[in-house]
Order: sequence, then structure tokens, then C-alpha cells
Amino acid sequence: MPKKNIPKYNKKKSSRYMPKNKLQESLKGTLDVTRSGMGYVIIGSENGKDIIVRPQDMGIALNGDTVLVKVIKQNATSGRKEGRITEVLERKQTEFIGRISVSNNFGFFVASGDKPMPDIYIPKNKLNNATDNEKVLVRLTKWESTEKKPEGEVISIVKPEDENNFAMNALLKDKGFTIGFSEEVMHESDALPESISQAEIAIRKDFRKTLTFTIDPFDAKDFDDAVSIKKAGKGLYEIGVHIADVSHYVRPKTELDDEAYKRATSVYLPDRVNPMLPEHISNVLCSLRPNEDKLTFSAVFIMTEKGIIKEHWIGKTAIHSDRRFTYEEVQEIIEGKQSDLKEEVLLLNKIAQTLRKERFSKGAINFSSQEVKFKLDETGKPIGIEIKESKPAHQLVEELMLLANKTVAAYASKVKVKGKEIPFPYRVHDEPDKDKFTAFVPFALKYGYEFDTSSPEKIAHSFNEMLNKAHGNPEQHILEQLGIRTMAKAIYTSENIGHYGLGFEDYCHFTSPIRRYPDVMVHRIIESCLSEHPIVDKEMEEKCRHCSDRERAAMECERAGNKYKQVEYMQQFLGEEFEGIISGVADFGFWVETIDQKCEGLVSIQSLNFYDDFRSIEGEYMLVGTRSGRKFRMGDKVWIKVVSANLDKRQLDYEWILKPGAERPNTIEKPLPKKTKKKGTSKVSQKKEK
Repeated sequence: MPKKNIPKYNKKKSSRYMPKNKLQESLKGTLDVTRSGMGYVIIGSENGKDIIVRPQDMGIALNGDTVLVKVIKQNATSGRKEGRITEVLERKQTEFIGRISVSNNFGFFVASGDKPMPDIYIPKNKLNNATDNEKVLVRLTKWESTEKKPEGEVISIVKPEDENNFAMNALLKDKGFTIGFSEEVMHESDALPESISQAEIAIRKDFRKTLTFTIDPFDAKDFDDAVSIKKAGKGLYEIGVHIADVSHYVRPKTELDDEAYKRATSVYLPDRVNPMLPEHISNVLCSLRPNEDKLTFSAVFIMTEKGIIKEHWIGKTAIHSDRRFTYEEVQEIIEGKQSDLKEEVLLLNKIAQTLRKERFSKGAINFSSQEVKFKLDETGKPIGIEIKESKPAHQLVEELMLLANKTVAAYASKVKVKGKEIPFPYRVHDEPDKDKFTAFVPFALKYGYEFDTSSPEKIAHSFNEMLNKAHGNPEQHILEQLGIRTMAKAIYTSENIGHYGLGFEDYCHFTSPIRRYPDVMVHRIIESCLSEHPIVDKEMEEKCRHCSDRERAAMECERAGNKYKQVEYMQQFLGEEFEGIISGVADFGFWVETIDQKCEGLVSIQSLNFYDDFRSIEGEYMLVGTRSGRKFRMGDKVWIKVVSANLDKRQLDYEWILKPGAERPNTIEKPLPKKTKKKGTSKVSQKKEK
């Protein structure tokens, strides 16, 4: 049999190599270090994919630094680039919190947190009286070469009573958020007058004599939206959605505006808010407090009690809030409590529920939501957990805000300059990720839920049908969690592709300008359109990208803050046992969220070795014992014991415990054959199926 012509291995054409001129390419970007120590230099969409940087190629760069990276390899098939950092252009962070290990003549500092970084050498004369194992704040002072350890100095010793404050501030700094405001920003803010001139009110539509009220959480300080209601003829009502007119006070090309854009969002941590705007604006000038005249930007609707909109109007207004409701107070009225405003509240609730039902019938996806809040003592220490679910009172506000956002976006989409749509910061949500959704469909089918994939609208309908039928069943948790993970992330962009999750063709953020910069941009553009001089901002897409990035950073910061409080709260329960639900599965273990506390920890596969050897079943979100057939599947209820609560790493470790009679039998009929480890392969994969 003749031999086939087998081509010789060509090093230059291998997937690991590219032309030499391409390998000399240097790009500017931001280094993002993962928990595993692998790095990615984020270049930006206009330059293609991010660049992988292995730990040995990071040089003297740290997480978040702005760097120059040289491409050293590129996969010709996938296009994935690998690089080496050649220069640090700007340090994101130079101060770190952690613990110090002190010897006779020096110390070594180990930073807290989940992003790996090298230990910092502290000379004896820079220890600042710090002793062994104390928590300290250290400043990086020198790091010129990988041949030497970075050097630093102890700025202060963190006292136990100050640990929480330092930890929360460290989370904010780690994500690039400034704490406090500069003198220039505060000067501009403080100079803004509290009084409103009659001349200003005269050029606005006056709603001060129309019944108006706010509905907010009981502990809210900034009220940026209000609702008005009055009869507008037989069977018709005028419903006003009034939003704080932040753009009246925060003007372009000021220090105040520059700082607001830089932050782009407020950050909500368990014990504090890091605001986008100074308190004088957020809590005084623009807060729609009761019994005060305020300037607003409004969307006003004439509609029936069935939510049928006959006409609408958008423009600048003045209001006078008659009452400040909490969500709890409105919910009590909806459930039957007497009130002098009961008729108005019930009418608004009826309209909101009608709008909500219509929205879901047109393709919005109804994922359930819970908000977990910590009860804190006067020192910020968590002493309890509150779980808040979406009730009709929340939905009343939500549906009216969605209506205003949708209406404003639809108006902007129709404005054209020289035949072209104006640049506008839409809030968009793309269709489900194709690969994730393709994997999810057969998984849902195992529980008996079929998906019609013939169109995006049919997919949304199938999601809602599944969520409705699964409600209250054992599989509800896993299907909801995995379903959410198939979804794209909502972002800001000038490309209006609609909002898939809400089922809207046009959508933007108009209703929270105190805490979101895109809303401020929307207000300015809409005002310019109403005055027939539309703003054409050629930098709009870049501004949208910046706001999306800062929103993502804020969400990561908030998650880290909540995790810190989870660990701090569970420290008091070391050795105690709790029932939980498996919330994620990986080769190296599974995560469990306790049912009552909503605190998530890892059960490592090593801790299960006493019972069996477990292996992960790809696509099943499940670990299976090779001898016993014992299964641990995402969504299963299990009992755990709290074995470790590490605040420095924000990490909880649990052990699974077999509680006779507390768990249903959870085995497969035939145990799996014992998996043999192939030579040269890793024992565990660090990819989390979560």
C-alpha cells in the first residue's frame, strides 16, 4: 500500500507562530489578573481580542495597571494572542491592605484579596512599628525589575475596629473608584443654589398642584423619581413619571461633570454608598423630598385604567411631592390597609400589573429576583440577613419607570439630523449566547421542558413557560440559574438593537440620573431635541463603552462587598451545620448556598475523599462517585458544616455531611467506572461551571 504524502511540520505555519512583523506588535491596554494568576490585557474592541499574559510574562505589572504588551504568539486558527508585558505606563493602585510577617531586620507584606500579587519587601526602617501578623496598609514605593522583590512602606496599622472601613475602601480602590471628592468638585457643588427662581419655573410645565409622591426603600436618602396622578376626563388619567433634573445643575465641561463621568455610577456596598455626585446634589438639590419644590424632567401619559396610552408628553417640569412612601407602606395599602391615598395607589397598581402582563405577553422574560441585605450594627458588623422579593409595590414603580425609559428611547430613535439617527446612549440586551443556549436546551429537556427555537420571540416564550411550570419544583433553582447564564449582558451603546430581556425595540436609562451617568447624557440629548437643536456627539460610543465598563466594575465591587459580609457573618458559625442548595459545580468541588443565610461556600473535592472518588460529568453540572454512584448536582439540597471563614481572601469553606433522614437518596443506578489519570494531564480543572 503506497504511503500517503504527509506534509512535514512547518514551524512558521504552525498555529503557534505568526509572521515576525506581527510578533513585534506592541499594544496599550489594561491588565486583568484572574484568581488563578493568569492575566489578560484588555485592549478594546477596535483592536480585536484581549491578549493572554502568563504569570512569568507579566514583568512588574499588577492587576489593573495600564501597560504595553508585545505579542509573542498567535494562534492562526482562533486568532488568540499571547503576549509579554514590556512596560507599566500607569499604576492603578499603590496602596494595599494585608498582613505583615516581621523578621529581625525586615518584613514581608502579603496582600489580602483574591487577585494574586507578589509579596512586598518592607525594610526595617519602614515598618512603622508594625508587629508580626498585624493587618496593615502598605504603599508600594519601588519595583524596577523582576529580579528584585517590590519594596514598600507601612503607612498605618489597621486596628480591629477599623478593619471593615479599610476593607470596603480597598474594594472601591481596587476597582478604580475614587473615595471622596476633590476641593474643586466640592466648591462647584456647594456653590449651586438651593432656591428655585420663578423665572425657571415659568419656562417649565407646573405640576406642583398635582398629587405627587415618591416610593422608595425605607433607608433611602436620595429620591430621584416621583409619580403624579390625576383624572383627565371620562375614564382617563394623567400619570406623570418625574425624574430629578440633574442635568440642570451638572453642566458639561465642569469639574463636577468630569468627575461624574469618570465614576459613571454610584457604588452600593453593604454599609455605605460611594456616590457619583456630592451629597449636596444627590441628597438635597435633586432629591425629590416631600413638601419641597423641585425641578424635574418628566414623561407624562394620558391612559385608561387598563394601561392603554392615548397620548404622552416629554419635557421639563416643576413638582412638589406631597408624600414620601416606603415600599412597605404601599404594599400594605395594596393588601388592604386603609389610607387617604388608597384609591390612587390601587389604580396605579392596577395599571402597573396590566403593563407587566402585557410586557411578558410580548416577549419579556420573567426571571424571579431576590435581594439579600445584611442587618448591620453601629460598627458595620453583620448581625442578620434580610431577603427581599419583588412585590406589587416594587413592580408598581418598576413598570412606570420602564414605560418612561421605553418612551424616551422611542422618541430619540425617531430624531434625525441630515437623514441620520442621532448618537444616543441606548440600553441594549442582545439575544442569548448561541453556544450557551445550545447546551442549555437539551439539559432543560431532561426535566421535561421543551424549547421552540424557531425565533427569538419563541425562545422567550419557551423560557417563560419553563419558569412558570418549574416554579416551586426542585429543578427551579438550577434552571433559573443556568437560564440566566445563557443571557447576554446588557450594555450601553449607540447601536440600537433593542432589549431582548425586556422585549422592547427601544430602551434607555432615563430614570436614575443621580446614580447613573448615562441617564444624565440622555437628559441632555432629549432636552436638545425638544429645543430642536439635537446634540450630535461623535464620541458617544466611547462614552457608552466607558459607562458599561464602570457599571461592570461597580457590580464586581458590590459582589465583593457582599461576599466580605457573608464571610464576616459566618465566622460566628464555625463548626455549625446548615442546609443548603448546590449553586455551582466544578472538577475540584461544588458550591453550596445556605438556605437561610444565603451565604455561599466551597465544598472541595478533597474533603469528599473519605466517602468516594468523585468525577465531574460534563454538561450535567454534577459530580458522581465512582464506587457509590452518589451524585452532587446543581440545585440539589445538601447539609454542610462551616469549616473556614477567611476574611482576607473573602472565602468560605464548607464540608458536606451525611445527615441520615435529611436527604433523599441521590445515586445513579450503576456506579461509574473509576477514571484513570492520563499521563501528563492535570488532576483538576479550575474552570468553574457557574
